[in-house]
Amino acid sequence: MKDSSSEDRENAAISRRRLVKYAGVGATLAAASPLVGGTPAQADDDRHSSGGQGGGSRDRVWRAGDHHVHSEYSGEFDTKTNPPTFHKGADAVYPIVTNAIMAKYFGLTWAMCTDHGGPTHSKVNLEQAYPDLLRSRVMVPEVLQFWGMEFDAPALDHHTLMIPHHSGEAQQLFELESRFAKLDPFPADPGRDTEAKMVEFLKAARGMGQKPLVIAHHASRSATGLGKWGQDTPKEFRNGNNVAPDVYVGFEGAPGHQAGPLVGGARGGYGNHPTYGGFDQMTARVGGLWDSLLGEGRHWWITATSDSHVHWTRGGSDFWPGEYSKTYVMARQDYGDIMDGLRNGRIFVTTGDLITALDVTAASQGREAAVGETLTVSRRSRGDVEVEIKFRPLNGKNANGDRPEVRRVDLIVGQVTGVSADLDADTNPTTKVVARFGPRDWRRQGADYVIKYTLRDVEQDTYLRVRGTSTDEMEPLADGKESPWEDLWFYSNPIFVRAR
Repeated sequence: MKDSSSEDRENAAISRRRLVKYAGVGATLAAASPLVGGTPAQADDDRHSSGGQGGGSRDRVWRAGDHHVHSEYSGEFDTKTNPPTFHKGADAVYPIVTNAIMAKYFGLTWAMCTDHGGPTHSKVNLEQAYPDLLRSRVMVPEVLQFWGMEFDAPALDHHTLMIPHHSGEAQQLFELESRFAKLDPFPADPGRDTEAKMVEFLKAARGMGQKPLVIAHHASRSATGLGKWGQDTPKEFRNGNNVAPDVYVGFEGAPGHQAGPLVGGARGGYGNHPTYGGFDQMTARVGGLWDSLLGEGRHWWITATSDSHVHWTRGGSDFWPGEYSKTYVMARQDYGDIMDGLRNGRIFVTTGDLITALDVTAASQGREAAVGETLTVSRRSRGDVEVEIKFRPLNGKNANGDRPEVRRVDLIVGQVTGVSADLDADTNPTTKVVARFGPRDWRRQGADYVIKYTLRDVEQDTYLRVRGTSTDEMEPLADGKESPWEDLWFYSNPIFVRAR
């Protein structure tokens, strides 16, 4: 909802001018201290959930981040020379520190540099990009900056390869990229682009003392229709998760490039088959592929990213990290705990700063579980499960100068029926929206709104998840050219209920 006062318009204009200024400073940022102050997202200075979620670990709160951000090291290679000659800034244009400053400006506390690979790119990462990352960490200490890449996964579309923060992180990425990235060899090696090589990569990753994380990017961008999969298929997700369930843990629910409609393009760059409310069809379709994986009891999580290359005001189709999409992790401000939260599903995602906290709990017989966790109930007692949904709207304006409002919240429940014999299964017919809630159904509790609902007589394995929207759409509609700011959604990750 727009605020039409002249003072607010003036402040919004100042913010936009500041954005363009920071977008254009380029390498001069290397000599600057962190200059950027609070944004509307940060102005909600108590955006934490109540303590105790995520196993009750002290100091864990919802921390916003982005694990898919490109820098000038997403460049190009001149393969007429041997070895190939790398040129910065061909695909993405901003220095690593620029992205970090903008991430801070838009309220992120963690982010990750994920540049494209290419022939001999592992050496470029090690010798050129990594030293810049180290400098950026010093320049912008408020943002924890992970090391990794947009992995050119064998036989698949791109994936996040997130490396744990430790003294050997640069060598760890070099080892994995040089051994397994399909584009790294020069001359090209067709043997790198096979499902067998992807399995070999995941086996190597799971065997490392410092385990990385692997998350699929824009998973159905190459799909040609609803359920007509392209580079990424249900079978490949299942096989990868089977091999390394604590490494290969999910996909982007909301891909980047969300500013596409602002420059006449498609949200997410999904030119073959659209996103739905900005979310990939694998996530947005109730009873679709995500629910099929959850219905097997798989710990398979969703995230939301910017995929920032070039800002939409400067010729690209992207928002800055945190400007539109945020992945919130229940964690301490610590590299290890943030990665632990991503690995174990303590995550919710939102667009347009529709909310800044989302606590979902399921309780029965004196036990309680939160997002990413499992609640065990007694089948013999046919117990009820009490569900509490607590969300916090933005206290202020988002990056578009709007005050977004939650119009509806949905509780989605599906059965966990065990591993499917069909590796290509992409539906879960048991998954339903069991309840829809509007403003009359929630009550105010401090800065939060609270919804309570009872699942009666739960006597079989189940999972539940939550989504909400600023729209009146009962289900997210296929996206066209509407402004992404007028079509906002949030999604939780699941809670599992085990009946014993």
